[in-house]
Amino acid sequence: MHASVDDPELVEIRARKLQELMATTGPKPATAAWTGPIRLTDATFDREVGRAGLLLVDFWAEWCGPCHRVAPILEEVARAHATALRLGKLNVDENPRTAERFQIASIPTMLLFKDGKLVDGIIGAVPRPQVEAFVARWS
Repeated sequence: MHASVDDPELVEIRARKLQELMATTGPKPATAAWTGPIRLTDATFDREVGRAGLLLVDFWAEWCGPCHRVAPILEEVARAHATALRLGKLNVDENPRTAERFQIASIPTMLLFKDGKLVDGIIGAVPRPQVEAFVARWS
C-alpha cells in the first residue's frame, strides 16, 4: 500500500525533519548583540577603520544588483562573528573620495581592515562560504 503525498502522518514527519534540519544547520547565535552595519562616509571612514579589531567594509551603490545580493550574506557573517567583526558600508556614489583612494573600480568590493590596516580584499558577489573563509583568515 502506498501513502498519499497528502497523508497527514507524512506531512507531520516532513515538518519535524525540516525543523530538525534547520536547528542543526541554521546560523549560530552570536554572543554579542548585532547592532547592524556601520554607515561609513568620507568624513567617518578613517575614524572607524582606525578602531581596534576587524572591520569589513562593503563598497556598494544603490543601483548595483550584485551589491544587493551580497549584502544579506555580509550581514549574516557579521552577525555570526559579532564579537570579532564589524561591518561597514560605504556608498561609492555618495562618498567618491574614499572609493577613489582605494581604487575601487568594481562593486561590490569588500575590504578587510585589522587594527586600522588594510589586510585583504575580495571583489564581487561571492557566496557565504567564501566570505566566511575570507574573514576566518584574519580572525
